[in-house]
Amino acid sequence: MANHKSADKRVRQTAKRKEHNHYYAKTARNAVKALRETTDKKEAEEKLPKMAAMLDKLAAKGIIHKNKASNLKSGLVKHVAKLEEAAK
Repeated sequence: MANHKSADKRVRQTAKRKEHNHYYAKTARNAVKALRETTDKKEAEEKLPKMAAMLDKLAAKGIIHKNKASNLKSGLVKHVAKLEEAAK
């Protein structure tokens, strides 16, 4: 239990930020999963820049770590490239 007004406020702020960050992190996870499940090359190429921008934005805001964003983007680029090879 908080002993000061400021501590009570920090508890409220932390809870609010946690909920906000969780929403955007979960949205990103769902979007990454959707892109990984995509088998259409053209559709995947359209989604890839949007995903990269989303991950960069989350990393810049500190919702996910910048290295995690880089690893996810790298994996998605490899996935899309593999789709290209399969299409040829």
